[in-house]
Amino acid sequence: MTQEQPTAEQQAAEEAMRSQAEAGENTTGAESDEDLAEQLAEAQGKVKEYWDQIVRLKAEIENNRKRTQRDIESAHKYAVQNFVESLLPIADSMEMGIKAASVENVNIDSIKQGIEMTHELFVNTMEKNGIQVIDPKGEKFDPELHQAMSMVESEEVEPNTVIDVMQKGYTLNDRLVRPAMVVVSKAKSQ
Repeated sequence: MTQEQPTAEQQAAEEAMRSQAEAGENTTGAESDEDLAEQLAEAQGKVKEYWDQIVRLKAEIENNRKRTQRDIESAHKYAVQNFVESLLPIADSMEMGIKAASVENVNIDSIKQGIEMTHELFVNTMEKNGIQVIDPKGEKFDPELHQAMSMVESEEVEPNTVIDVMQKGYTLNDRLVRPAMVVVSKAKSQ
């Protein structure tokens, strides 16, 4: 085993003890015992103070952990609250449409107009909540956003162009939720 070199603090402490010992040769042992008892009491007081600080910090850390855990649980539990609140007017509009459809002498055009308004309200609500509609008719086929359901020969548009949308796709904050199901053009065979 290697012996560690004494640190500067250890050397200073040894030097102080030597000087006290030399000075103590002229005093009685009772005085040095009193000094040591006083130093011991002082050190014990500091230890108690530091221990109290450690206990308080530990309690504070535990309280912060519990508070953070409650905040996370609450965030998970109520994360969709704003979205739900924005859907309520759509549900109200649909209920009004159902009531209007059950009235005698109903005008089909007014029912159609109500459904269109409800659909528009729904699309606007989705957009406000980060949901974007993918309706790629006439655009170049993109396998990242579209799913080709069939290919049709066409001379009217370039190959790999979406000529019909069977089902629209959706993204949520630029992340694909559902690809658009499309019919894609291909070159006429020769």
